[in-house]
This record gives sequence, structure tokens and C-alpha cells, in this order.
Amino acid sequence: MSQHRSATDPQAAPDRDDGWIDAGILPAVPPFDFSHSLAFIGSFAPAQPDQVTTATSLSKAFIVNGQAVAVRITATPAVTAPELTLSVHADAAISVELLATIIDRVRFYLGLDDDLRPFYAIARVDPAFAPVLARLHGYHQVKFPTPFENAAWAILSQRTRMPIARRVKHALTETFGQSIAVAGTTLWAFPEPAAIAAAPVADLERIIGNDRKAHYLAAAASAFADVDETFLRHGPSDEVECWLRDIPGIGPWSASFILIRGLGRMEATPVESELARAAARWYGPLAPDELTEIARRYGPWQGYWAQYLRVAHDRASPTAR
Repeated sequence: MSQHRSATDPQAAPDRDDGWIDAGILPAVPPFDFSHSLAFIGSFAPAQPDQVTTATSLSKAFIVNGQAVAVRITATPAVTAPELTLSVHADAAISVELLATIIDRVRFYLGLDDDLRPFYAIARVDPAFAPVLARLHGYHQVKFPTPFENAAWAILSQRTRMPIARRVKHALTETFGQSIAVAGTTLWAFPEPAAIAAAPVADLERIIGNDRKAHYLAAAASAFADVDETFLRHGPSDEVECWLRDIPGIGPWSASFILIRGLGRMEATPVESELARAAARWYGPLAPDELTEIARRYGPWQGYWAQYLRVAHDRASPTAR
């Protein structure tokens, strides 16, 4: 395969002996450093054990249009003109149209189209933030694979210890999701909302162990199964937030969580205790109004500012998971 063939036509590359199909190159908006993405994914508790990471690659499964598809994304070294190599695998034929949808999902998941230059311009005149920017230069926020998976995690993790919520999420994945085997590894993909919406609530309650959360998850699945994700990604932020908060079990904090981590809507960030702890490492102790004022300086990049603080804090903490 030509090193610079674009990721457009899976039929243009033959199957390799390891089961992967070379699907081309994914450029990223610079600056971009995939090592930061891999470090985050490798330590992101809600995603365990749903992918395989190495020092230079990510292998993960998605369900796209009802079909399980495995992707392997491998880094190239450049940060100023960064590219990722994409390989794909599926048990059925991958059409050009399906590949385009896969590419869109991967690009959105990894934030490859995020242009961080306006954010960095603000950050460079914030001396307290300078160590954070130096640590994470080129980090594009990694989202949940889908906004519905983010919503499900928001519901499952409410007032629940993370290891328990993670086990429940994986049990839902094994029951209602799909798996795909490639190169000797089985990868699991979290179910699409329609699969959860079609399940009896009693089955959800048996897996989750909580009747209230089972009903909340069922309601979220029905809502996400019927919504156009284009509206969620690009519609007016206040309208999307209202839509989210109309879902039982999705309150103000969960709606903000999904807007940022599931949809990349960075216009605002909730000022809460976790952000305050992260910010205190570099800014010192701050009152809520002081933290809010600093966030406002970042304008539409508040979410990115908060994400960088949290990620840098977790990496600097010896107890970070």
C-alpha cells in the first residue's frame, strides 16, 4: 500500500495474513501527539477492558450500522504534520460507505479534527497553566466512542464505586453488544442504543442490580435510538442540553459530562470539586467564583482547559487509576 493513500476504499488493499485490511491514512489537525491519546485510553477506567493499547497503537471494536468492526490505529512520529495509519477488520464485507462511517466515528472519537490553536493562544498567556500545556502539548480530547455509551456510564456510575460500575458496563457489553476476533484477540463493542431499548427492563435490572438505574438506562437508550447524532454534535448547545436533561436520570452534571466527553461540546464546563482539586495543583486553592472566572477567560475552550487540568492532575498523582 502506498504510504500516502487516503482512507477511502477498503477494497483497494488486500487482506493481510494477520486479518487486518490496510485502510489508509488519517491525518490529524496539528499539533497532535497520539502518545497522549494512548496514555489516556490506557488509564481510562470506563473503557476497560474494551480495547488493546501498545506504545504506538490502539485496537478497538465499534458497532457501526449494526455491524461489529475492529479498527487498529497506529501512530506516525510527526507532531507538526501528524498522521495515523488505519487498519480495519469485519466478518462481513466493508463497503466504501461503511468505511466512511467508520472513519467519521474514529476521527470524532479521537478528536482528530479539533483545532487547538485558539485554545493554545489563550493558554500561553496563563502562566499557571504553562506546566499543564507543556505536559500535554498535542493532546486532543478522547471522547467516549458514542454519546450513548457516555450517557450509559453517567447512569451506571451514579453513587457507585468505579470498579463496580465498570463490571456492570462490561456485563451489559457482553449481553447486548458484539464481539469480533482478529489476530488472536477478541474485542468487545458496547451496544448501540437500539439493542438496549429492545431489552426487557427486567433483564437490565438483573444485570445492573438496581431497578431505578435499569429504567434510566432504558429511557436513555430509547432517546438515543431516535435522535439524529448530527443534531447532538452540531445543534445549538442549549437545545442539546435541554434534550439531554429531558432524559430521566440525566441531571445537570450528567448533561454537562455528555456534552463535553461524548460530544466534544467545549463551550462550558461545570465548576465542581474534581476540577477544583485538579486546578489547585497549578493555581493554588481557589474559591468557586475564582475558578469560574479563570474558566471564563478560556471562552469556548473552557471544556478543553478543564480536561487538560484533570488529565495532567491524574498523571501527576501517584494514586491515579
